[in-house]
Amino acid sequence: MLAPVHHITGFASIVRERLLPVPGNVLARLNQRVSPTDVIAEVNWAREHVLLNVARILGVSPAMADRLIKCKADDRVAARTEIAVGSGLFPRSVKTPREGRVVAVGGGQVLMEVGASKMELQAGISGVVIELIPNRGAVIQTVGALIQGVWGNGGIGSGLLANLAEQPDGILTAGRLDVSMRGFVILGGTVKDAETLKAAAELPVRGMILSSIFPSLVPLAREMRYPIVVTDGFGSMPMNSAAYKLLSTNVKREVTVNAETPDRYSGARPEIIIPLPVSTDAPPLREAVAFAPGLQVRMRRPPAIGTIGSIVAVKPGLTVLPSGLRAPAAEVKLENGETAIVPLINLEVVG
Repeated sequence: MLAPVHHITGFASIVRERLLPVPGNVLARLNQRVSPTDVIAEVNWAREHVLLNVARILGVSPAMADRLIKCKADDRVAARTEIAVGSGLFPRSVKTPREGRVVAVGGGQVLMEVGASKMELQAGISGVVIELIPNRGAVIQTVGALIQGVWGNGGIGSGLLANLAEQPDGILTAGRLDVSMRGFVILGGTVKDAETLKAAAELPVRGMILSSIFPSLVPLAREMRYPIVVTDGFGSMPMNSAAYKLLSTNVKREVTVNAETPDRYSGARPEIIIPLPVSTDAPPLREAVAFAPGLQVRMRRPPAIGTIGSIVAVKPGLTVLPSGLRAPAAEVKLENGETAIVPLINLEVVG
């Protein structure tokens, strides 16, 4: 049985595909070195569509309306532009309600895109562009440490890492965020109150890496202009030992916080990348591996969710669990020295 991999590794070759949601203009160049906030592609994105029923407004047939319409597809028109005029002594006219682009004309109707805004795609990591994807984006490669999380608020940022979590189970409060933290990426513990998030915004910080966050704060966290990555979950949870050790030993190094929203279909996950100035070949990331003795694993379900352990043995066939269910399982030695029988579905490999 193959196991999903939760990446917490100190040295790897990291390759990321960055794509626009719709075709646009790619700005990146092949072999270009980029930083996390560099714009590599852009597109004008229409927020809404307006359908003008010219035939009904003028009181004519669709065929007649098509002959009266003055615009065509792809025309850009200003607000209050007259696009059709009827006949008679006092002819009616049809004007555009807002500035926009004509998408289609036909059947006595005009479809417009309005409220357009520019969407910019950021690189998300420091690295080198190794491939261009026409009209959509680029593939970027870097070498460094990678720590994946379980939730992100959608932001991207980078800065020097400052540690305000002396222990994996620490609690970050607004009182810890003074002016000396301005411009840093903060490694914190659990955030329980809105004042902490707001205090970080007022400094401002470049990003925040948390072990957990109270569920009631998620809407506010999404509104913050700095990126927030949660490594372990919601409520009051300590940071897993593998992530805490790797992050706390890289204090005052430049880190990239890409707090993208998890997507099970694309495989996107929020992550922290610590680029390393090395030229030697690094091993590629593994996306799935077979369960085997000696592998480091992380618990995915309560009561030991987030706990790190190592596989002692993979049980043959199906194992009867305390609940009475039968499932593939493994014997796992936890960090506290205890041994537990855990269903394979509740485990993910750390690496």
